[in-house]
Amino acid sequence: MTTNLTLADFEATITDNPIVLVDFWASWCGPCRAFAPTYERSAAAHPDVVHAKVDTEAEQQLAAIVGIQSIPTVMAFRDGVLVYSQPGAMPPAALEDLIGQVKGLDMDRVRAKIAERKAAAHS
Repeated sequence: MTTNLTLADFEATITDNPIVLVDFWASWCGPCRAFAPTYERSAAAHPDVVHAKVDTEAEQQLAAIVGIQSIPTVMAFRDGVLVYSQPGAMPPAALEDLIGQVKGLDMDRVRAKIAERKAAAHS
């Protein structure tokens, strides 16, 4: 099952769940409509992963805040941290691979790298 996200519940959803995928889409977008069944099947296959969707027409402010420039765009969050963001529809095998990689991340290392980048940016 997929969940529709709005600006009001976006942040709580990505911080309250271990792994969240977000599909940014619009009804007029052909590649978005083509990707939808793949995303729905992935949601059914991975009940432990929140599969969320953001309608960029209805949620233009949210799309702008997170920097969506083309759709579809898939973002992946692990423990509230953005770990993947890529425009373009994904074939089923690529989406499966992404989920496997996100599940396998060492989040202590990810957080350490983020801290290093922040430190380097401030020096």
